[in-house]
Amino acid sequence: MQTDSSLSFRPARLEETELIVALVNSAYRGESSKAGWTTEADLLDGQRTDEHEINILIEDENSLILLCLQGNEIIGSVNLQRKGEDAYLGMFVVRPTLQGGGIGKLFIQAAEDIAKQEWNSSKMTMSVITLRKELIAFYERRGYRRTGEILPFPKNIANGIPRVEELEFEILAKDL
Repeated sequence: MQTDSSLSFRPARLEETELIVALVNSAYRGESSKAGWTTEADLLDGQRTDEHEINILIEDENSLILLCLQGNEIIGSVNLQRKGEDAYLGMFVVRPTLQGGGIGKLFIQAAEDIAKQEWNSSKMTMSVITLRKELIAFYERRGYRRTGEILPFPKNIANGIPRVEELEFEILAKDL
C-alpha cells in the first residue's frame, strides 16, 4: 500500500524480527527514545518487547505487525490485533529522530484503513498510560475518544520496570 511518494506500508516478515525489536525498544525506552516525544524512559526501565513476543505477533492469524517504510528502510511499526468486530492498535512507533514530521498521522491512518478493509473492523481501541497526556492528546486529534475505562499496569517485568508509582492505562476508542 502506497500513500505518497516516500512512505509505504506492508506486513512484517519473521526475518525482520530483530529490526522490529530494536526499533520498538529505541522508541519507548532508554536514551535513544528521548530523541522523540513518545518516550516512556522517565516512566519505565527495561525493554518494551523482545524477539519471542514479536515472532508470536507476526505468526498469529489475528495479529499483524504493519511496517512503515521510507524507501527500503523500516522507520515505523505497529501491532494490530483482531478482537471480534474491533481491532486493537498497540506498540505504535515511528523512529524517534523522525517524530513530529507527520509520519505518525499517515501511518495511523494506514493502520486504521487496513483494519477496516482486511478485517472489516468497525472500531479501533488502544491502551495508553494515563500519565502520557501529550500522547492522549495526539490520539484525540486523530479522532480517538477517552472511554474512561482504566486498567492497572501489568506487574510483569516483561512490560517494563516502573520508575513511578501507580502506572495505569486508559482505553481509547475510535469508530472506523
